[in-house]
Amino acid sequence: MKIRVATANDESMWDDFVQKHPQATPYHRFAWKKSVENAYRHKSCYLIAENESQHIVGVLPAIAMQPVFFSGKLSSLPFCDLAGALAVDETIQSALITAAQNMAAETGLKYFEYRTSSLADESADMNNRTLPADQKVRMILDLPECSETLLSGFKSKLRSQIKKAEKNGLTVEIGQTDQLIDDFYDVFSCNMRDLGSPTHSKQWFHEIKRHYKQNMIISIIKGEGEAIGAGIVLFNGVNASIPWASTKRNFNHLSPNMLLYWSLLQYTTDNGYKAFDFGRSTPGEGTFKFKQQWGAKPVPLLWENKVIGSNKQEENFSHSQGRLREIIESVWRLLPLAMTIYIGPKVRKYISL
Repeated sequence: MKIRVATANDESMWDDFVQKHPQATPYHRFAWKKSVENAYRHKSCYLIAENESQHIVGVLPAIAMQPVFFSGKLSSLPFCDLAGALAVDETIQSALITAAQNMAAETGLKYFEYRTSSLADESADMNNRTLPADQKVRMILDLPECSETLLSGFKSKLRSQIKKAEKNGLTVEIGQTDQLIDDFYDVFSCNMRDLGSPTHSKQWFHEIKRHYKQNMIISIIKGEGEAIGAGIVLFNGVNASIPWASTKRNFNHLSPNMLLYWSLLQYTTDNGYKAFDFGRSTPGEGTFKFKQQWGAKPVPLLWENKVIGSNKQEENFSHSQGRLREIIESVWRLLPLAMTIYIGPKVRKYISL
């Protein structure tokens, strides 16, 4: 077996392997690499394991993040919930992880950030288990053959909330156009400011659209003449993931969020996808309960931050909350939207979640 760094010529073979691997996510696709490189100029470290016949038997995607005044890290992967190595067996998987850590050490990076999750079939009894207070999970919904079956399985309260949005005159537009990216960003950047969080650049989302092509979809909810809800879903194989969704708070009384998620669930189900990843949540919190009402089941996320050249690691490192962060978020919420759109991407490019 040989492990080497992937080149642009490997994109087709890489994606073929990822497309067929049962644990792969949309974030494993080569499109994520190109989007990160083009939008934020980070260097990639995408590793391929080949057998003697030069067939791919494993891959590990990673991105090097090196802030000017802070210790750098190799992340698998930034800006998403999980990635990690995919391989035909555990031996190859371990070899890829070791190779990534060695490469991080050779380039002077201090940390190796590695994010995976439990398997969905290992987490069937999650509702009966007690998890640490800061444990993050991804919420997975198995999809039926058609959206009519999915809708009929919802509780009456959920169906009425979807109908409420429609009765309020909200409309849905789904597609992949540049205009929809602009509409999405209008909603997303506003929501990020209100949350006190630096926003991604608009270029980031244009790069996602450019490279994911038919493996992404945008849904825009419109009301009172403007975009008030927006979401992006990425696809790989039979799996769909929603990394970004937002609404404008002053329109939440119209229930745009319910119609937004229903429009995307309806699309993914009727187009043959078998699982919908709602993204990360903390059990018991508001976003967890929101996703749970759709029928999504929790699957634990397994995050590690390894110190290169040491056995030390800090698990669940991204979950820590501090007074300083609360102060920064409070100040950020008070900034003019235009300022957060200008400053935000310069900060966001170094925040790996």
